Amino acid sequence: FKQKTAYEIVDCDWSSDVCSSDLWLWVAAGFYLAGFLQGTLALRRQGKPAGTATFLLLLLGYAAQLAGLSLRGRAVGGCPLGNPLEIYQFTAWSAVTLYLVVGATFRLSLLGYFSACLAATLTLVSLAIPGWDSTQRVRIFGSNPWIELHAALAVFSYGVFGLLALTSVMYLLRNHSLRSKRLGGWFSFLPSIRDLDHISVRLLGAGTVILAVALAVGSVHWLRAPDFSLNAKIILTCAIGGAATLAFILRLRGTLIAQRFAWACLGLFFAALLRSEEHTSELQSQSTISYAVFCLKKK
Repeated sequence: FKQKTAYEIVDCDWSSDVCSSDLWLWVAAGFYLAGFLQGTLALRRQGKPAGTATFLLLLLGYAAQLAGLSLRGRAVGGCPLGNPLEIYQFTAWSAVTLYLVVGATFRLSLLGYFSACLAATLTLVSLAIPGWDSTQRVRIFGSNPWIELHAALAVFSYGVFGLLALTSVMYLLRNHSLRSKRLGGWFSFLPSIRDLDHISVRLLGAGTVILAVALAVGSVHWLRAPDFSLNAKIILTCAIGGAATLAFILRLRGTLIAQRFAWACLGLFFAALLRSEEHTSELQSQSTISYAVFCLKKK
């Protein structure tokens, strides 16, 4: 019996689950795109978003994406975060998860439209680039639950920042409509400035807490590793967490408000999105050691 290496792709392990997961992910991307196109047509023809129809399409896409990610998780033996495709898919899934909770609570029909746009973009781009899924890892986290929990929480926080970016865009649009005195048309379906500000503050607080927990969980592994060294990737992640914490504190103090707060939230999301691309290589380097230890324990 030949023990699998950390970077070996086993066809028999992947042929069924991964192919099936790709189909489900394409179906999810189709539903997200349909939600965005349907919302666009509704805005052009009726001057208002079709909240119920968009919500249902997002819900169907969410279910299909959950099925696809679950199959990939079963194939890799853990949370599917082993390559850029899975990172972007998980980020889109996190953003839609929050929308399905937040959108049903507030008057946020346009948020569903923007969420469909974000989810369709992330899923279609990740599926359309073959190189993003060319590297498939089996048990990328080995037997270390701390790395897996750290990665899942960190990427989920990126999804929170994604939804925060959408509410920030809506805030900027509402602010523009008030300044230009264009209150009719689809601008009338934007939530009020006050509601958007409150939602953004809550999302920023949630994203900051989740990322802080992810860093705390990751530190359990990092500090126990005998060869641990502070590198640029860890510093960058801590910098994003620090920037989010600072923005949250400044907003609560009334220093960072209005448009500056919205632009700061947009900057956080793009920084997190760029960081997610490096997150894959970091996980793969960490998983080399973890899986090697796992293999030795199995012998």
